[in-house]
Amino acid sequence: MPPVWEADVTLTHEDATRLVEHQFPELAPARLEHLGTGWDNAAYTVNGRWVFRFPRRKIAEGLLVNEARILPRLAPHLPLRIPEPVWHGKPEGNYPYPFSGYAMLPGVTACAVEWTPEERLRNAAALGRFLAALHRIPVDDETLVRGPGDEIARADLHKRAPMILERLEKVETNNPDVDGAAVRNWVTRLVDTPRWERRACWVHGDLYARHLLVDEHHTVTGVLDWGDVHLGDPAIDLTLAFTFLPPEARSTFREAYGDIDEATWDRARFRAFHYGVALMLYGQSEGDETITKVGRDALRYGAA
Repeated sequence: MPPVWEADVTLTHEDATRLVEHQFPELAPARLEHLGTGWDNAAYTVNGRWVFRFPRRKIAEGLLVNEARILPRLAPHLPLRIPEPVWHGKPEGNYPYPFSGYAMLPGVTACAVEWTPEERLRNAAALGRFLAALHRIPVDDETLVRGPGDEIARADLHKRAPMILERLEKVETNNPDVDGAAVRNWVTRLVDTPRWERRACWVHGDLYARHLLVDEHHTVTGVLDWGDVHLGDPAIDLTLAFTFLPPEARSTFREAYGDIDEATWDRARFRAFHYGVALMLYGQSEGDETITKVGRDALRYGAA
């Protein structure tokens, strides 16, 4: 089977330029620079001021639509900056998906810089406060019924455990430094952790180093890529404490966030192993050493 991140549409630099200029003539002549390509989207800066994201796969279409609809509702409640869509593109010609443009936020992604443990610790409280603010945004009954839920079972540990272990075998083939035994022990220990039974809250849904924006001082200033935003289990986001933060930073994170029951903390740790194996396979397949390292950090920190 092809990898899950394989694109189902081809979009060249020229195609992207043509779509932007035709649908938004006020941006012409549009100067596009490739910013990055992820599992779901290709991103370009436009005229040094905007970031446009173009879905690469069918599944990303709905994610981008959700993001455009939901982010303006969340932004006023959050202590860090998040993208807010300004330009709303439509399918055109051979390109079948809607696309979006956002004001460019300053900084670089956290996976693009080298971190010391002390720098990670210094950001722990801010990350805890950000997630506390996000998870405590009021959700009324109508939103709870109509809002997007966890449609791909991100929080289903019994479904995810076999996927983690299968991917772990592939990771171990080329990475003898990965402690596969420790990961297996943790997955086996955590797989029966009780589910989240309380009211669903807003969650980012895909929060790891690539989606953190940092400044030149290695201080987190924003959170990117909200395509997976949904109403669900807060542990989905709290996994950041196990993928990005070393063990000595977790008490600071928890104090800033507030009460986290042990089952939620365990589900968050479990999710770190999902990130670890998936990102290592993706990074090595695509020749992206920065993402491979993020995956390796997740396995190392998750097991620590």
